[in-house]
Amino acid sequence: MRAFIRQLRPALLSIVVFTVLFGLVYPLFSTLIGQVAFGDEADGSLIRRDGVVVGSELIGQTFTAPEYFHSRPSAAGAGYDGAASSGSNLGPLSPDLLASVGVSADALGRMLYDSVQHKLMGLADEVRVFPAHGAGSACGKNLSTEKQSTIGAQRALNYACQPMTEDEFLAVVTEGQPSAPAYFLYNATLNKQERATRGLDAAIPALDDEAVAAALADGAVVHDARDAVAFTAGHLRGAVSVPADGRLSETAGMVFRPDQPIVVMAPEGQEQEIALRLARIGFDRVVGYVADVEAYLVAHADQVTQASRLTVAQADTALTAQPTAQPAAGGTVAAGPAAAGPAAAGGVQLVDIRNPGETAGGTIPGARTIPLPELPRRLGELDATAPVIVYCAGAWRSSVAASLLRANGFVDVSDILGGYNAWRQAHPIAG
Repeated sequence: MRAFIRQLRPALLSIVVFTVLFGLVYPLFSTLIGQVAFGDEADGSLIRRDGVVVGSELIGQTFTAPEYFHSRPSAAGAGYDGAASSGSNLGPLSPDLLASVGVSADALGRMLYDSVQHKLMGLADEVRVFPAHGAGSACGKNLSTEKQSTIGAQRALNYACQPMTEDEFLAVVTEGQPSAPAYFLYNATLNKQERATRGLDAAIPALDDEAVAAALADGAVVHDARDAVAFTAGHLRGAVSVPADGRLSETAGMVFRPDQPIVVMAPEGQEQEIALRLARIGFDRVVGYVADVEAYLVAHADQVTQASRLTVAQADTALTAQPTAQPAAGGTVAAGPAAAGPAAAGGVQLVDIRNPGETAGGTIPGARTIPLPELPRRLGELDATAPVIVYCAGAWRSSVAASLLRANGFVDVSDILGGYNAWRQAHPIAG
């Protein structure tokens, strides 16, 4: 036993010595050096007000120097907000993003150039890339359907990753940039606020006829999420069509306001899904849903109407019979009776609701361009009493736009089946 103790004594002594040396002496010496040489930094660069510590200069820094990677700006804006420390959901060139963070498109574009051309393209080809948004998102332009890629693949195939000057990069990434939906700015503001969260088991109630009537009397709008065929055959007057079979959340954010109460008419079994997709963009004022849409429409047949949709041939006839109306700024065209159809007296207002990148390839002669995201705030540019024909690329968005116009008092609205693609096929370019 004595031999064991003699062997153990040096080990215990070493533990004590090293504990005192590295657990007490070294930390005290390092702290002393830090306090003497870097007093404020050693304390954590604390911010004090009236002698009370309220924060640190190291928290919520803005990394704006060229050597830093520029990702999307913080949802908290230029300062620090613990309730909104995530990234903004807006694309780097969104006008609403620029307004919310006070940075010009040119400045953000140059930051993006540095991030893409210098930092990302400086990585090895085998580095994997996982996109934050999918194809069709308004948060970017020409987004791929791929769910993952590599730096090497992007270097070879991505237009924005090709060698170019800063000015050339700015020109190519801003060309044809789609208009930002109105809800983008609302979301940017909402992301900065402390707010309630939606429960995983949250559900909207089924509404009886009296509850629907009360909601509509209180200013609710009907969101008809059935497909365009069902909506065309018969829908509640004043309803806005945003079908569940397309980009519902983004499109609903274009045509509805976040403060509007909403009554959902949806395909059976999809009512809760519609409410969830609206909630994902912060549209939480869904009052409920109509349990049996067909029965409700039958019971309220006096409030049901159909939508007018034209083939290309019918649209051509309407546009030939009455030239397209081109009112001067601030002016209107003469009114015509709705019963006479889209070719009624006063001239047809032909509206292309596609995005700039789409209309750059051509429009139907005589059309005025009002992208769908801009339509709600530009309704005053059109005469609600004169006939209107709207079109998009394939007719999904145009059905939405036509329903929005009708809901806002336009008396004679049609859209073109097959959209510009069908019209272009029927009117091939000579040669």
